[in-house]
Amino acid sequence: MHAVRDHERAVDTLRRSYAAVPAGEPVRLAKQTSNLFRPRSAPRTPGLDVSGLTGVLAVDPAARTADVQGMCTYEDLVDATLPHGLMPLVVPQLRTITLGGAVTGLGIESTSFRNGLPHESVLEMDVLTGSGEIVTTRPRGEHAELHRAFPNSLGSLGYATRLRIELQPVRRHMALRNIRFTRLEELVDAVGEVVAKGAWGGEPVDAMDGVMFSPGEAYLVLGTFTDEAEDGPSDYTGQEIYYRSLRRRTRDTLTAYDYLWRWDTDWFWCSAAFGVQHPVVRRLWPRRYRRSDVYHRIVRLEHRHQVAARVDRWRGRPARERVVQDVEVPLDRTPEFLRWFAANVGMTPVWLCPLRLREPAGPGSAKAWPLYPLRPGETYVNIGFWGSVPIAAGAADGDVNRQIERMVSEVGGHKSLYSDAYYDRGEFDRLYGGETWRAVKDRYDPDHRLTGLYEKAVTRA
Repeated sequence: MHAVRDHERAVDTLRRSYAAVPAGEPVRLAKQTSNLFRPRSAPRTPGLDVSGLTGVLAVDPAARTADVQGMCTYEDLVDATLPHGLMPLVVPQLRTITLGGAVTGLGIESTSFRNGLPHESVLEMDVLTGSGEIVTTRPRGEHAELHRAFPNSLGSLGYATRLRIELQPVRRHMALRNIRFTRLEELVDAVGEVVAKGAWGGEPVDAMDGVMFSPGEAYLVLGTFTDEAEDGPSDYTGQEIYYRSLRRRTRDTLTAYDYLWRWDTDWFWCSAAFGVQHPVVRRLWPRRYRRSDVYHRIVRLEHRHQVAARVDRWRGRPARERVVQDVEVPLDRTPEFLRWFAANVGMTPVWLCPLRLREPAGPGSAKAWPLYPLRPGETYVNIGFWGSVPIAAGAADGDVNRQIERMVSEVGGHKSLYSDAYYDRGEFDRLYGGETWRAVKDRYDPDHRLTGLYEKAVTRA
């Protein structure tokens, strides 16, 4: 009962802070961490007070559900569910991603080839709408249209204060097979087999992702939950670095907990930019600071003060364009896109994460989500690449990202909106359900107090 009363007080505090934002002023959450890579204009008013909406309200082991506040991080959510032998159906790879953020802004991980995206396991949500009301949405019922339009709305339709989600059983360890491919077509065939059979080489598969170092060297990592760990689990929170192990080990085992956060310790491979992968620096850098949110804070400081950019100019080096994106490409077009990317962008490694919209009642039961309209029944590969490239002579900042957007559309894919986007409004509306978004916006935010989706994603409002 205490948790319920505390939650009600926190929601009341949120509503009062929303009412206090003057009409016409931008509405933002007041939060300490962010996983966005979109620069935004500085706020002129205090953000919404979500300080009391960061916890897990209840875990029901029998029903395999959890009631979670919108600003609860997956790190805290997993800490609450693992003691019950349960985990969310999809746990995004970075600890400080919030459940509300993963639903309104999308998320993905290695269970997505069968469990889809985080919003697909949401049974109901309480949402603070632009009109200042709290409504409860479900897949069917009075507010079903808001439930369907909320994923990928990025806070333009409201903010989730409570979500009830499904959970899945988990065992103590994850046994891994790191399978090398020298031809991307063979990797794609293996993904198709796992999707069709739930197994590869006669062994069941519970999780699947991979890494491409080059078109001639790519790895598919197939995971199986188990209670056994013959040689003891590996530890990649110390001197060893997870992504490098794919080249050295054909089999591996991690605890379930360490598997969920295997990418967070080194922000995939991006910690190299801070020297953290150098053996001497790694020994001196405390473990508690080997986390994605620490690295992201450093990046935000660099964006603000431009220290590295000034040093590059002093040394006569070209300016650099940030290329930080996740894109979904249909499985059969994945080799084509990856070869194009290697030839035209050249960043390595890149992350590979197969996904399909969830089919909760078996084949044919998947449903589309209008603001991120992946096709039911089709397998995609999420391709993640995070870094920067030099701006070529005669080119402008943003040119490489625009080329990527064009190629993603050419191969029938989609791009996540947590980072820079350059679409014109017409193309954006076509790709991201503009007609549906406007209809839902007019009903739940009739005065358009919340910043629009295009303005958030493209014009950086």
